[in-house]
Amino acid sequence: MSAPATYQQARRQRGELYLLFSLGKDRYALDVHAISAVLPMQRFKAIPDAPKWVSGLFVFRGEPLPVIDLCQLVFANPAQSRASTRLVVVRYLSSQAQPVQLGLILEQATDTQRLREDGFSSNPVQNPTAPYLGMVQQTAGGMVQRISVEQLLTDEVRALLVRDAVDDPTHE
Repeated sequence: MSAPATYQQARRQRGELYLLFSLGKDRYALDVHAISAVLPMQRFKAIPDAPKWVSGLFVFRGEPLPVIDLCQLVFANPAQSRASTRLVVVRYLSSQAQPVQLGLILEQATDTQRLREDGFSSNPVQNPTAPYLGMVQQTAGGMVQRISVEQLLTDEVRALLVRDAVDDPTHE
């Protein structure tokens, strides 16, 4: 058995790494493979007439990205300004299979934890309006629910926020 295979096998046994954060009083987890960066909060360029959950735009590595306040999107309450509130840049594939990045404002996003895949259980309550809510796992710190970045935005929200470069006639 090669060293890389042994390392991968050992990593899986310990579990995959997740960024933990809060929405209200509950804890959630984002797979670190979907995360490009975890940044301190910053000022955003406001977007007039945008929905309340769109906090604005910021430039990340030369590219303007929309920023969504996840607390505002989910609970209609803005994220609290705390030392532990972070701007998390996530990536996913667009409907045209193009990589897209997006900023998320997340509260208490300062901890990571390894969670084993076989420790997750199906969520017994299925909410069709929140397909991003994934499986749950009981941890020493309480129950954690996985968030799927791929399912976070509805098609309507994606159309509002993300304009694929292939569809943008001004893109050079």
